[in-house]
Amino acid sequence: MYLIEAVTTHGAIDQKRVNQLEEMLKDCPADNIYITAFHDRTTFRKYIADIAWETEVWISDEPDHMIHFNGDKFMGPYLGN
Repeated sequence: MYLIEAVTTHGAIDQKRVNQLEEMLKDCPADNIYITAFHDRTTFRKYIADIAWETEVWISDEPDHMIHFNGDKFMGPYLGN
């Protein structure tokens, strides 16, 4: 399940927010994907220290790309098209 938080409504998805959502969704059988949405990189830079590991970032100014805070989940060569 994709859980998308607009940074302007609640702030970035930090570890406290992940813990709250995990508790709330503990009986949900779906895997959860946490995404913080930003309008632009300037706003992203203001919140970067707060973003929890194992979450994603999407910036509306660059809609074709995601930033992954996922450790080794995505480690490997870039195999672009």
